[in-house]
Amino acid sequence: MILTKSNGRMSLLFSCLAVGFFVLPTNAADWAGFRGPGSRGISEDTKVPTEWNDSKNLMWKAKLPGKGYSSPIVVGDRVFVTCYSGDEGDLSGLKRHLTCIDRKSGDEVWSKVIPATSRERAIPRFAGTPGYASNTPVSDGERIYVLFGNSGMFAFDLAGKQIWKKDVGSESAAMFGSASSPVLYKDNVIVQAGSESESIRALNKATGEEAWKTDAGSLSGSYSTPVIVKNPEGADEILLSVPQEIWSLNPESGKLKWYAGTRVDTGACPVLVAGDGVVFAIGGRSGGRTAVKLGGKDDVTDSHVVWSKTGGAYVPSPVLHNGHLYWVTDRGVVNCVDIKTGEEVGRQRLGGQFYASIMLIGKRLYAVSRFEGTYILEATPELTQVAHNKLTDESDFSASPAVSDGHLFIRSDAQLYCIAVE
Repeated sequence: MILTKSNGRMSLLFSCLAVGFFVLPTNAADWAGFRGPGSRGISEDTKVPTEWNDSKNLMWKAKLPGKGYSSPIVVGDRVFVTCYSGDEGDLSGLKRHLTCIDRKSGDEVWSKVIPATSRERAIPRFAGTPGYASNTPVSDGERIYVLFGNSGMFAFDLAGKQIWKKDVGSESAAMFGSASSPVLYKDNVIVQAGSESESIRALNKATGEEAWKTDAGSLSGSYSTPVIVKNPEGADEILLSVPQEIWSLNPESGKLKWYAGTRVDTGACPVLVAGDGVVFAIGGRSGGRTAVKLGGKDDVTDSHVVWSKTGGAYVPSPVLHNGHLYWVTDRGVVNCVDIKTGEEVGRQRLGGQFYASIMLIGKRLYAVSRFEGTYILEATPELTQVAHNKLTDESDFSASPAVSDGHLFIRSDAQLYCIAVE
């Protein structure tokens, strides 16, 4: 399947294989993928503390075998996290790690080392380069699925046994390496392999066999994780942010359903969020935001764009709550906009740098900064600060946290932390 551009618009050529489906449930308390259920960054958990430090409400910390921007995920009584180690200047010794930790004790249960292939490419060493473990795993409660860039897509069982490996390309097409996280849809795992092969594809969860594949050059500029939503007609859609556009694909075939223009220039990093039949995009180096009604066919820019304005975040993703869209910018400004108009109705400057996405836990926003701790604010346009918590760990906290059953899991380049009321 190939997507091409014609006169600034997108046309579609496709070929696909038939797909069968089966659903495997996960526990309601699990945080089984990037930003939790639906990649929305929302938890209704009211037991997560608002205050902590090295001696208060810190259940345990576990030393990690390497660095990473990937988020932890929680499946039952286990926490899974990926890392990388080795000299970034000499990729011959690069290793990826998938580590399983007991959520009650913080003890390591098992850890797998996956040596990088010779096809890995160096990532430009700009400040804040995410490295080689930026893709958050996803689980269906039976297996763990993880993308390790040019080294491939892997599936492990919960005991750490490798079930399958699938090559998804080695083009190194994206400047900042691989970042999008896999998501699940029925019998398939959806892999946005923009960096690896300028493609998005569906792999069978049990075997790794390819069900469909869509190629598009624009995917090299997308670091965003796909989301799956129901449109107003009740049909499922895969939504993905790419530079200048939102795409909707049929999750059963990979065929394009519709697309719309956005203000997301250059790299598209933040995840899309949807509610009440509208999808919201933020992103781009210059920063822009756009709201688009779900549904339609082909180019819906003129008919379905509700509003489109400047101002957004380059890396962190937003959350949707009570008619407002909230996000924190890379430079530490929290924004609140009215979803009906796109107008800003609240702003709070925190300072510092942020790559982790803001999260809504209960009725409060949790914003993890890279080096200055975690800020907690009321999820209202006033954005009243509730707390500012800092650990003594001076390494990089660029990963979005996970929430499960009153426990908040935050990872740095050095440690995984479990925060809960004592």
